[in-house]
Amino acid sequence: MTAAPPLTWLYVPGDRPEVVAKALSAGADVVLVDLEDAVAPGRKEYARAATAELLAERPPVPVHVRVNALDGPFAGADLDALAARPGLAGLRLPKVTSAACVVRVAERAAPAEGGAVPLYALLESALGVERAYAVASSHASLRGIALGEADLRADLGVRDDAGLDWSRSRVVVAARAAGLDPPPQSVHPDVRDLAGLAASCAHGRALGFWGRTAIHPRQLPVIERAYLPTAREVEQAEEVLAAADTDRGALALADGRFVDEAVVAAARRTLSRTRRG
Repeated sequence: MTAAPPLTWLYVPGDRPEVVAKALSAGADVVLVDLEDAVAPGRKEYARAATAELLAERPPVPVHVRVNALDGPFAGADLDALAARPGLAGLRLPKVTSAACVVRVAERAAPAEGGAVPLYALLESALGVERAYAVASSHASLRGIALGEADLRADLGVRDDAGLDWSRSRVVVAARAAGLDPPPQSVHPDVRDLAGLAASCAHGRALGFWGRTAIHPRQLPVIERAYLPTAREVEQAEEVLAAADTDRGALALADGRFVDEAVVAAARRTLSRTRRG
C-alpha cells in the first residue's frame, strides 16, 4: 500500500543553526529551513551559508528550504548555493504567481543526487490562487502546492478566517487535478492556542488538506491527532474492504452504508494514512 505523504512540516529560521539542529529531532516528517520571512536582510548570507553547510550531508530527516522571493535579490544565490547539496530534499518557492516562475527555477536548479530537485510552490496572492492549476501542472519537478495564508489574507483584505475557504478549496482541487499530493495547511500563527489549532486542523481536514506546517514543536502532536485516522475510521475502512473482497459490485453493509468503487478507494486511502513514511 502506498505510504501517505508527509504529515508534519516544521519551519525553522535558517540563521539559527542551533534551532535547526533541535528541529531535526523534534518529530516532524519534514524540517523546513526558512531563508525568507524568518531571516532579516542583513542575515541572509549567513543563513544561506549555514544551510549549505547543514546540507553537505544527508540529515536524519528530510530537509526542505524555503528560498527567498523569486523576483528579489537573494533567490538566485540561494538556488546556486543549495540546489546541488546532497542533503536537500526539496525547495519551497514563495510567492509563486505563474507556471513560468516554477519553470525558471526548475531549469536553473542543478540536478541533485538521484534526479532533479523536488519543488513546492507557495501561492500567497490572489493571482497565485487564480492560476493554481497552471502552477500545479507546470513542471515534472513540482511535487506540491500550498497556500501562504498570511500574505494571501493581506492581499485579499480578508478579516474573517472563513473568507479564505474558497482559496483553500481551490488549491486542494488544483493539486488533485494535477495529480499532486493533497496540500498541507498553512501555519497556525499562535503557538499557545492549541485548541484553536486542533479546531482549525479539523476544518482543514474536512476541506481535503493533509497535514500542516508548524512553527513550534508543540504544535506537531496536535496536527498528528487531528489528521491521522481515528480507530473508528480505521475499523470502518477495514469493514468496507472486507465486504468488497467478497462482492465486487455495489452493496450495502449491515449498518446501511452503501459501498461502491468510490467508497472502496476512500477506505484504501484511510488505511494508507495510518502507515506514515
